[in-house]
Amino acid sequence: MFIKRLISGIVLVIVLGFAFAFGGYFLNTFLLIISLIGYAELVKALCSETEKRKLNGPDVIAVISIVLYYIAVTFTFNYTFLILVIGGFVLMELVWFVLKFPKYSTDRIVRTIFSLLYCPVMLSFIYMLRNLDGREYFVWVVLIASWGCDTLAYCSGILFGKHHPFPQLSPKKSTEGCIGGIIGSAVLGALFGFFYVSRFIQDSYIVPKLAIICGTGALMGMVGDLAASGIKRNNNIKDYGSLIPGHGGVMDRFDSMILCGPAAYILTYLLVSM
Repeated sequence: MFIKRLISGIVLVIVLGFAFAFGGYFLNTFLLIISLIGYAELVKALCSETEKRKLNGPDVIAVISIVLYYIAVTFTFNYTFLILVIGGFVLMELVWFVLKFPKYSTDRIVRTIFSLLYCPVMLSFIYMLRNLDGREYFVWVVLIASWGCDTLAYCSGILFGKHHPFPQLSPKKSTEGCIGGIIGSAVLGALFGFFYVSRFIQDSYIVPKLAIICGTGALMGMVGDLAASGIKRNNNIKDYGSLIPGHGGVMDRFDSMILCGPAAYILTYLLVSM
């Protein structure tokens, strides 16, 4: 199991590294595929056994909306148009609910809307971050603040972990591990800013800014990880899927990036781009 997890982890890092480095259609296509799989995993986890059996109307609307949303992100990057796509998706779900009543419950429609907003839309902020004018290299803070934090939190927890603040949600997570992951990510962000980003941006505060971005992104990544664990526990499942050997599904591996991406984008926009 360890070897499978290690190999698949290395492959994921390489693929993600290429996607972040090349950006454009490559990154957007990668995120679209991950979003579609993540949506399917999440909505399946949230739905009852009867609702899981086959693809139905709400899912078809959601899949079409996800594809249209990523096309809009790629070719327009207009916030008004993105809102129109999301609003149109919600309206179509409600229209379908009314037309097919009482075939689908309100819970089913709410789960569909939540699953699309939580995974595909949140992940799209990574692409938006990569396309900030003159700030394309800031996309790497997502990797530093999510997977970097995971590694540092694990090491800190093994070495110093004594207190466990989430015994029911995530019994292995320790306070010391969480603190170590956040501080470690902030330090990595500062180093990234000092040795790399400072060569491109004439900002005397870029090092502390990147420390703040990575530290906050790590914190939000932990929230995403715990939220995904809470969903699994509420629905009595071990993993969201088995696509990634040793890791589970897309939602199991990218859960921290789902909230880390938007946090990194917002802070980069406010602290660096404005």
